[in-house]
Amino acid sequence: MNVTANRLFAISLAVVVTAASIAAEPWTPPRTPHGQPDMQGVWFYGSSTAFERPEALGNQKSYTAAEAEQVMQSLIAADTEKSQPLSADRDAPEPGARIAQEADDNFSTMRTNLTKIDGQYRTSQVVKPENGRLPRKESGMDIFQKWLAAGHGQFDGPEIRPASERCVGPNGGPMAPLIGWFYNANMQIVQTSDYVMILAEMNHDARIISLSDESRDSGFAQWMGNSVGYWEGETLVVNTANFRPEQSWFAFPMSDQLRVTERFTLIDDNEIFYSYTFTDTELFTEPVTVEKNITRRAAGEQVFEYACHEGNYSTPSILAGARVQERGK
Repeated sequence: MNVTANRLFAISLAVVVTAASIAAEPWTPPRTPHGQPDMQGVWFYGSSTAFERPEALGNQKSYTAAEAEQVMQSLIAADTEKSQPLSADRDAPEPGARIAQEADDNFSTMRTNLTKIDGQYRTSQVVKPENGRLPRKESGMDIFQKWLAAGHGQFDGPEIRPASERCVGPNGGPMAPLIGWFYNANMQIVQTSDYVMILAEMNHDARIISLSDESRDSGFAQWMGNSVGYWEGETLVVNTANFRPEQSWFAFPMSDQLRVTERFTLIDDNEIFYSYTFTDTELFTEPVTVEKNITRRAAGEQVFEYACHEGNYSTPSILAGARVQERGK
């Protein structure tokens, strides 16, 4: 090898070593003025990945690339179909059919973002137990089920109606970002030296997470519980308890025994790896762990006020309709 070749080889080797060093260097998160990882901004925490794994998938934690592509294509096709004009020749609804939230769904963009973690498309957000499903107790009942078992009717009064129906507390679970409702799964994070605030679009509720007083306790149950956090290296850990049991929801049943530990880790400028483990000795036989990613909204996008009063305004009509049905029996 001549001198020129030696020099070129040395330069090439130096470039390779430098590139490898750059690739291996860990990403460093931006910092707030107080030295904490800076997670401030507007984020999206929804996903088209099912919260609980479909039973047919058993312990299959991730889709193959082909399966993920098939799921994505079906979601895109469904989203395209629902935006098409309705046929004038369509049949009338079946008498007595339940009217749900199809209208809301039709005006919402269907999600096509499967949860992808460590390069794998997850089949469910629940990762423990291994089957990806909530380990419900056979005898477990939330507060509404207990009321019904005691002989109360579903329409006896406003208290027995679901809290989300009356726009009380966050929609889609006891607090954001545990569950991404099928629309408006947006939140804003604001940090100070002693607090982290998470403002959820649904239902414009603000979680105030204390970082400085682990013993802080209001002395009474709250809709979003009592949250206390601390920094564990680059990860924000938040422990929450003392929930109102009326926040139980069909997709996230809970009692006043619910305890949640969340972990927020900023893994790059536009993504938070989010996981949480919860226990509820009233309803579940073992702890449940959930994992998903939270992605930053585009620059300039912001959370607007979400005003929800339909259930409150229509509660008299809902209850009056139930009384009419009772008289007709």
